[in-house]
Amino acid sequence: MANSAQARKRARQNVKQRDHNTSLRSQLRTAIKHVRKAVGTTDKTVAQAAFAASIGTIDSIADKGIIHKNKAARHKSRLSAAIKAMA
Repeated sequence: MANSAQARKRARQNVKQRDHNTSLRSQLRTAIKHVRKAVGTTDKTVAQAAFAASIGTIDSIADKGIIHKNKAARHKSRLSAAIKAMA
């Protein structure tokens, strides 16, 4: 347990920030899930629209440091490859 007032305040701030980061990480997973679901429907135009909508979410979360930029690039690359592989 935190002993000083400063440490108690940092503990409170950390809880609040962790909750916010968890929410953003959940948005990321949801955006990726929407694209994967659209790829599963075999409708390429729907999948491309979902991918375009998720790009902004992925990039903004990477810019905030919630995930690494390379991880964001990896997600975008794999989703793009899945869409291109659709017949």
